[in-house]
Amino acid sequence: MTDTQNIVVEEVLPHAPGVIWTALTTGELMGRWLMPASGFEAVKGNRFTFTTRPAGAWDGTIQCEILEIEPQSRLVYSWTSGHPDNVGYGATLDTVVSWTLEPAGAGTRVKMIHAGFVVPRNELALQNMGEGWRKIVPRLGEVVVGGAA
Repeated sequence: MTDTQNIVVEEVLPHAPGVIWTALTTGELMGRWLMPASGFEAVKGNRFTFTTRPAGAWDGTIQCEILEIEPQSRLVYSWTSGHPDNVGYGATLDTVVSWTLEPAGAGTRVKMIHAGFVVPRNELALQNMGEGWRKIVPRLGEVVVGGAA
């Protein structure tokens, strides 16, 4: 039997929505808080890739396409990676990442949902990426505000 699970991270960050939006939609900045992005443009239908550590038959490339974009408030993209011959790290993954931004006082409520992990096949990815997203999301505005932009 299989089950589909999601990673959900929600944080209120002390940065304006525009600051968070810039970090989410600037390819060069994405490389600082997530991983290198190639061909990223914040345009619906745009296809781009992330590159991470390869494993087994998988070359480490994550294929993405922007599915939805509402400036300053919502960004959704597909996240497809892995190889059918891999088990554990690098197993086939066909998921969707959505970001929702809402003003919250002087800051921004950020909700990230990485949806579609098929368990048990993606159990390792669900665990590792869940831990990663919980560390990354709270630091999202720092790449812009901390003088790194």
